[in-house]
Amino acid sequence: MSYDAQSDIGLYDFIPYNRRPKIIWPNSAKIAVWIAPNIEFYEYAPPPNPTRTPWSRPLPDILAYSHRDYGNRAGWQRMMKAMDEAGFRGSVSLNVALCEHHPEIIEECAKRDWEFFSHGIYNTRYVYGMSQEQEREIILDSIETVRKHTGQKLSGWLSPALSNNLWTMDLLAEHGIEYTCDLFHDDQPMPVKVKQGKLISMPYSLDMNDVIVYNSNLYPPRHYGEMIKRQFDQLRAEGETSGTVMCIPLHPYLVGQPHRIEPFAEALRYIAGHDDVWLTTGREIAQHFYENSYDAMANAIRAASA
Repeated sequence: MSYDAQSDIGLYDFIPYNRRPKIIWPNSAKIAVWIAPNIEFYEYAPPPNPTRTPWSRPLPDILAYSHRDYGNRAGWQRMMKAMDEAGFRGSVSLNVALCEHHPEIIEECAKRDWEFFSHGIYNTRYVYGMSQEQEREIILDSIETVRKHTGQKLSGWLSPALSNNLWTMDLLAEHGIEYTCDLFHDDQPMPVKVKQGKLISMPYSLDMNDVIVYNSNLYPPRHYGEMIKRQFDQLRAEGETSGTVMCIPLHPYLVGQPHRIEPFAEALRYIAGHDDVWLTTGREIAQHFYENSYDAMANAIRAASA
């Protein structure tokens, strides 16, 4: 069978574990663990997108809307308490419009030195079918909104509903975004191929994402807690050779339900009970990787490709 260039989107090159330079995390930690709470706002009646509709039921879909609103009213407080008690800071996957809708949530996160990265303006507005200029405006709006409300530089990106265009990664690098969570291909940060500047993929996770666990796979809370611990154990063991990354993506309307919070909190206590783990943020992982591992990894990838 001949190779078809159209079968590969061309965002990254292949390099197996055993041909990579060693990643060393601070204090020789075997694994970097970061938590990405998706703090979102779902519009009741967003502008229509020809590719995808946000609600599965006809409007008014008060069931789905109010269920998601639970996270911004009650769920985030339980989630934050569990993270506080285990010593985790969050990297907020933020619909930046939430800064206007619920500034009190932003204030509590900022008070704890949590990172804020962009998950688009609203989680009901997708970039499918947008022009480059339209998508660029979303990036610029996110950068300015996060700076205005938190004083932070925007370092990371997760597109709303993981919607992308062929030029999305180029636009992110063009505007100084350091990492994307839209790629799910590895357990270590990896260089992404862009036209100018630099961009890396940050290990995110569909398997550890509570949306997949609860809404798709219909697993019970105890099973989710065990999944988190098993993921940690395996990546920590592999981290003996080269530092790995584990992400726990969350949604307060799911993990913050009263009957689900304790298994999640117990899993966080389990992770925090190890002394060879780096409890950190997406931004800190990216900065450490750029400063200590990016050039060596890029060179190794070029050699492997050749």
